[in-house]
Amino acid sequence: MSRTVTRLAVAGGLTALLGGVLAVAPSQAASHGKPHAPAQHVLLISVDGLHQSDLAWYVQQHPDSALAKLVKGGVDYSAASTPVPSDSFPGMTAQLTGGNPGTTGVYYDDTYNHGLLPAGTTKCDGSVPLGAEVDYTEDLDWNKNSIDAGQGLTGLPGSILNLTGNAKSLINPAKLPVDPKTCKPVYPNNYLQVNTVFNVVHNAGLGTAWSDKHAAYQLLSGPSGTGIEDMFSPEINSQDPALAPGQDWTTDNAATRQYDDYKVQGVLNEIDGFDHSGKAEVGTPAVFGLNFQAVSTAQKLPTSDGMAGGYLADGQTPGPLLSSTMDFVDNEVGRFVAEIKKTGQANDTTIILSAKHGQSPKNPAALTRIPDGPLLDGLNAAWKKAHPGAGNLVALSTDDDAMLLWLNDRSQAAADFAKKYLLAQSGTGNDIKGNPKAFTHGGLTTVYAGAEARQYFHVQPGDNRVPDIFGIAQHGVVFTGGQAKIAEHGGAAEDDRDVPIVVSGAGVGARGVNGRQVETTQIAPTILRLLGLNPQALQAVRIEHTKVLPDLGRECD
Repeated sequence: MSRTVTRLAVAGGLTALLGGVLAVAPSQAASHGKPHAPAQHVLLISVDGLHQSDLAWYVQQHPDSALAKLVKGGVDYSAASTPVPSDSFPGMTAQLTGGNPGTTGVYYDDTYNHGLLPAGTTKCDGSVPLGAEVDYTEDLDWNKNSIDAGQGLTGLPGSILNLTGNAKSLINPAKLPVDPKTCKPVYPNNYLQVNTVFNVVHNAGLGTAWSDKHAAYQLLSGPSGTGIEDMFSPEINSQDPALAPGQDWTTDNAATRQYDDYKVQGVLNEIDGFDHSGKAEVGTPAVFGLNFQAVSTAQKLPTSDGMAGGYLADGQTPGPLLSSTMDFVDNEVGRFVAEIKKTGQANDTTIILSAKHGQSPKNPAALTRIPDGPLLDGLNAAWKKAHPGAGNLVALSTDDDAMLLWLNDRSQAAADFAKKYLLAQSGTGNDIKGNPKAFTHGGLTTVYAGAEARQYFHVQPGDNRVPDIFGIAQHGVVFTGGQAKIAEHGGAAEDDRDVPIVVSGAGVGARGVNGRQVETTQIAPTILRLLGLNPQALQAVRIEHTKVLPDLGRECD
């Protein structure tokens, strides 16, 4: 049963943004909260692709916007960076575990593990050799062509809020790699090597919810699988019924905004104290949130909706599509703030704004698109020529604006062979206009091979997950065929890693720009500190000594 109480204002943050002391009628979840905690609720928003420079530009251009008020009402960390690789999977995992890939075991959404068995394996008696692709993408869905991932809802896409909150049930176990010890499929949450914020919060008896782009993000439920109580995961790479066959929600920016808006509505329902569907009254979660995809597609698409994607020629100013998309995100953030005010939770709620990754390159003149297929085919051919009777050297590759290779031969000699071959390659890709553009050294600046890769990611010899080759791309290089993309992420470039962190609202006693070097891994312990829980309850925090974000004010120190 809800009740009305009056709460004291906190210095700065959403209290100042929304107008001082409010009489609140908290949801059922408020009674679960810890009265001495700086915050009762933390809303985490990841705007995928958003650079810190994009946010600063937008705030300057729109000083009365919701984003500007959020920034000015809290702490804006202007020198924040993501982990490497700067992919969505390790990026989100970092924010909610406090750990980098070497600790979490999550390097990308599509990787390889030398200690697992391939999907579909039923005999674990040694007759099937170890080594398996670990594909935690839309490929896991029962039906990856449907936004409900195969649940079988009618009236889609309008009925998508009826999607189950049990994302695990949307995953086809026959598509999962198999643990040779148990002969059982390895779900994403089982693959994660450490616990998450959701585990700690759930174990404290507080509510949790999350919304993301694939069912595979049930990874964030942590090893126990119970961390996220309500997981809303409409499939973004499914067919948009309003578009031509084969086009998903990312191929048109207006479609991506429509997709994002479904998740926004789910979060609005959660602010109101319901589950994402708006049907079951469960109380506003202690920690909840979502990721936006529209900024990312506005950066990647050459054109969409009659507007050019990416940035202007100066390599800094968002172009018309990106600028318009940031207006969209600003409006959606404003809706969150308004709903928080409407429900009387302004004094209890902290909003954290960040991004899983940036996007590279921002400067259109720097773009060099290189098809990676011929490079890898050439590497395999060279290996076979040098080793008669051998099979392919490359077991799996994941190449966006970095190159991650897992090799069938894990010797240092094989890794050195691959490194030497790749750095010796030259050829022709294409530029922003599709014109031929030469490249050298395989499009790479540095290649970490074998022991070098293990050292780079701080793992021990024998680690089954670490890439055998990690190649850092030259600035502007995107490994892709054709001309469908003008930017990507996944690498170590500044454009990939330069993301915002803004913390505003309950428990934040400071305001202004903070220029200290911070990492998105620090979001995880900060969430727990804001909720009055112990950051040391996170295993990755203990392993990496991850600190709470600095200078938030007395309440969060």
